[in-house]
Amino acid sequence: MGRAERIGVVGAGLMGREIALVFALAGYDVLLADQSMDLLDGARARLAEIIQKAVARGLYQESDAAALDRIATTTDLEQFFDRDFVTEAVFEQESTKAKVFERLDAACKQSCVIATNTSTIPISVLASHVGAERRSRFVGTHYFSPVSRMKLVEVMPGIETSPETVETAMRLCREVGKTPIAIKDVPGFAVNRLLHVLMIEAVRLVEEGVATPEDIDTACRLGLGHPLGPFELMDATTSSLCLQAQQIMFEAYGERFRPRPLLKQRVQAGYGGGRGKPGWRNEVRR
Repeated sequence: MGRAERIGVVGAGLMGREIALVFALAGYDVLLADQSMDLLDGARARLAEIIQKAVARGLYQESDAAALDRIATTTDLEQFFDRDFVTEAVFEQESTKAKVFERLDAACKQSCVIATNTSTIPISVLASHVGAERRSRFVGTHYFSPVSRMKLVEVMPGIETSPETVETAMRLCREVGKTPIAIKDVPGFAVNRLLHVLMIEAVRLVEEGVATPEDIDTACRLGLGHPLGPFELMDATTSSLCLQAQQIMFEAYGERFRPRPLLKQRVQAGYGGGRGKPGWRNEVRR
């Protein structure tokens, strides 16, 4: 049986497509948007692959493949007119997100909650890109990659976000099997502030010749109990995104978040990681 709320997700990349999937798996009607049908078709193919692998590992049931039927796709944000809760998951840049919020604010009904999956940008800053009447229904919901497996969601209210909007976001997170925690609206929130201190020190260790990326990853997995080491994680999420996050937090907090020169050099040289691309652990180009 379907859920009451109609869900929208803008951005069919690594985060957005899996946010759409977890809502669809929980029985919600989902509309996923991106700039082209090629991107959307690619996202659907990737989701089908994720489901197939999860079924093979015993994490999903065969019947979970029907979740894809609950995800419709569009390149037109005007189609979000009937959505009740919309999550933005586009490129981590204020100007890019601002254009999406302006279009969603115009297209969505007044009762619709708009959530952002930003990992570092303050919610109140992003809320400034919707009209004053919408700001009480604007909230941050920061998921973690891979969304289909990671349970945590940071939920952040902006200055004008209403308690009812926060509770709606928390409830929806629980209904899709996530564990939400309430976080104050500050740059980087909580988890990324912890994570990037670790990443910065990990890169410093490589710069100083203390250990290789491979050995540091092994140390974090076996010595600290982390599922992925910092360099494996940078390769998965891309070093360019990590660099961008560190630059935002450096501007906010100062020296302790200054990105390391080696990270900047590797990103500029094209060793940023990502699926099938060279990174810290795989420098072989296709």
